[in-house]
Amino acid sequence: MNKNYMVSLIAVIVLFLIAYVGTQQGAGLQLVFGIIVPYLAVILFIVGFARRVMGWARSAVPFRITTTAGQQSSLPWIKQAKIDNPSSTFGVIVRMFLEIVMFRSLFRNTRMKLNGDGKLSYQLELFLWIGALAFHYAFLTVSIRHLRFFTEPVPFFVGLLEQVDGFFRIEIMYDAIQAGLPGVYLSGLVLFAAALYLFIRRVIIPNVRYISLAADFFPLFLIMGIALSGIFMRYVAKVDITAIKELTMGLVTFRPTIPEGIGGVFFAHLFLVSVLLAYFPFSKLMHLGGVFLSPTRNMTGNTRQVRHVNPWNHPVKVHTYEEYEDDFREKMVEAGLPVVKMPEEQA
Repeated sequence: MNKNYMVSLIAVIVLFLIAYVGTQQGAGLQLVFGIIVPYLAVILFIVGFARRVMGWARSAVPFRITTTAGQQSSLPWIKQAKIDNPSSTFGVIVRMFLEIVMFRSLFRNTRMKLNGDGKLSYQLELFLWIGALAFHYAFLTVSIRHLRFFTEPVPFFVGLLEQVDGFFRIEIMYDAIQAGLPGVYLSGLVLFAAALYLFIRRVIIPNVRYISLAADFFPLFLIMGIALSGIFMRYVAKVDITAIKELTMGLVTFRPTIPEGIGGVFFAHLFLVSVLLAYFPFSKLMHLGGVFLSPTRNMTGNTRQVRHVNPWNHPVKVHTYEEYEDDFREKMVEAGLPVVKMPEEQA
């Protein structure tokens, strides 16, 4: 049984407790977890992300190694799959757009299953595709919503997104007085639910559990911890939003300050976000940047139209057929071998 998820879960719990306990009144580490750690995390994220992307960009790709799922451009009467096997730049753009926005290759992914009769069957992984879409779009929505804490004035699209995301609102009646709870943002709930589904899938499917490492579970637990602490602060703990915005605006304007009234839960939440940022460039999460530089996705499949020569080939002296025939034409004619030029045709 795979126990790697326990190591990752314990690690995330310990990280949360370190920040929570360290920012209590007696410990006094608010400066560390509120200013120093976030700045270090952002620096690690930017430097690490740029280094990984530049390394991929410098990697030579001498051949077209596209991953194809359809017919390549060939003879005129053979229909080409212009998206799955594009031979033009426009086709590559369409393919990349569908891959990035809709996870098209994941939608077409199949899972092999051994039936009771000993025969293999293949099934579409629709639930994995839906879970991945929900996870990524919820994460994107939550990230954009949090721009409210880092901008002044707040961009109009942030408010518009909040209205769409928070269309569901709970109203309760107590002692004949209508009291409204904070608007429920579905993105936060969906983010936690999708991350939980991806975790459960890794645990209950035997072949996926077998290949899962602690590095696969750690970011899932980090994101679940971030989502849970954010949900707790919004609907249960009632943190001081004004003080939090003062802290975040001080960070982005490089005039950091630690206002009064910020509890340990927020510092623990911020610490988990910082850990995720610092961990990001060194993990599998870097597919965020790698998908744009993947030669299996961003290259045209035109090997039948254009000859691609490996630039790494060592230059060698080539003895062409024409030169060979010039050297041995008379002997080839005497031996009855066909030649392009007869001896009397030579200039």
